[in-house]
Amino acid sequence: MKSNQLAYIYGLGAVLLWSTVATAFKVALGFFSPLQLVLVAVVTSIIALSGILIYQGKLNLLRRQFLSRPQFYLMSGILNPFLYYYVLFAAYDLLPAQQALSLNYTWAILLPILSVPLLGHKLTKTDIVAAVIAYLGVFIIATGGNITNMSFDSPLGITLGLFSTVLWCLYWIINTKDTGNPIVSLLLSFIIGLPLVVITLLFTDSLPSLNLNGLLAGMYVGLFEMGITFVLWLMALKHTDKAANMSTMVFLTPVLSVGFISWILQEDIQNSTYIGLCFILCGLAIQKLMPKMNNKVDKKMSL
Repeated sequence: MKSNQLAYIYGLGAVLLWSTVATAFKVALGFFSPLQLVLVAVVTSIIALSGILIYQGKLNLLRRQFLSRPQFYLMSGILNPFLYYYVLFAAYDLLPAQQALSLNYTWAILLPILSVPLLGHKLTKTDIVAAVIAYLGVFIIATGGNITNMSFDSPLGITLGLFSTVLWCLYWIINTKDTGNPIVSLLLSFIIGLPLVVITLLFTDSLPSLNLNGLLAGMYVGLFEMGITFVLWLMALKHTDKAANMSTMVFLTPVLSVGFISWILQEDIQNSTYIGLCFILCGLAIQKLMPKMNNKVDKKMSL
């Protein structure tokens, strides 16, 4: 099988699995509190990622990579999994899955905005236009389409959903300076984040119950949101000669996710969700495609 064909198989596998996790979040939150779900999912992901590194013969990199930058991995572990998934699951606990999903997908729009003060990047006109369009979609979803009366069903849930995108962007930004093995880095973050989850849980909540259905749902989240799917995506990027094609496939994820939410959770998908999600996806498309189109035009003009 050709390398690019393998890339698409890995990429489609990752996209399909990521498309199911919003549904899995809501199912698991029917058994656990947000922080309890973080614990179950993180433990599962640590086991899965450790198994992958053992299979690859790279588990010995853990100690070396941690000792090279302990403060970096401490910050990384605080952001992800501890804060990010705690906040994200709390948002899903308060909002319909369709709303929480849509809000979470604006992180890619926020990333270049936060990169200006934190990385010294320049904000382009394309970034600004994309952000305006995408956050208009957020506003439509948050108000249920009633944009004139400014009525929000769960202001706290919406705030947490948007705050989760800030945390995810911060995690990505600090990881731009990580030169280590990405799977090892992710495992280190989870290992460091786990004690924070346990301590917070003991002081504010209780340990999760040993309900089989709940554990299976939580383990599904750990495997296919945090662990194995990340590795599949890395494999897709490794085998492709056009990383841009892989990133474009991510546009399928929210569309498929809404289908799973409607089918499995039986949520009545509101028209405002469809409209708002279209705005968000248009913003993402503008952000990704406009620079390429401008480059092509510039090349033709220079000929």
